[in-house]
Amino acid sequence: MAVNSMIFDLPDGVTLRPLTESDAEPLLRAYVVNREHLAPWEPRRPPDFYTLVGQESRARDRVQLQREGRLSSWALQDEERIVGTITLSHIELGPFRSAHLGYWIDSGYTGRGLATAAANAVCRAADEQLGLHRIEAGTLLDNTASQRVLERCGFSRIGVAPRYLHIDGAWRDHVLFQRVLHDRPAI
Repeated sequence: MAVNSMIFDLPDGVTLRPLTESDAEPLLRAYVVNREHLAPWEPRRPPDFYTLVGQESRARDRVQLQREGRLSSWALQDEERIVGTITLSHIELGPFRSAHLGYWIDSGYTGRGLATAAANAVCRAADEQLGLHRIEAGTLLDNTASQRVLERCGFSRIGVAPRYLHIDGAWRDHVLFQRVLHDRPAI
């Protein structure tokens, strides 16, 4: 089974399922509704990001990267509504066997344990299906909610990266975390 075919049941009836090209319209609705909520934590988005054409292109690109084994992206879905996404990006195999974790949750769904449950599910998939050794994640210095999610999921703080990512219009320092999934030999 490919890692991006796994489906998980999360709290409150939310399902974690692979992102597909047909998710462009519900993703657009989710990003428009959460635009202000996400702005402090994400890069500034070009205007076409908030269009159906922009989300169709983005969904196509993500699905192609999934086919190539370089990315695995899931949607958190509550009935017909997407209420977040979680992604393993920069997947590297060989002796490194690592990826980067990123996620967001709809403003109306925060505080329900969804990010924690989704991150744990994705870590399980990364270990059991991809055989990854570790996952890395970073948060802005003041994103304590996301830091708590990572700590609850077994991530350890490994340092601070100055001017790590261009977020909300400026190069921002990030706290870096990692979770070692296993110590089996690299395949």
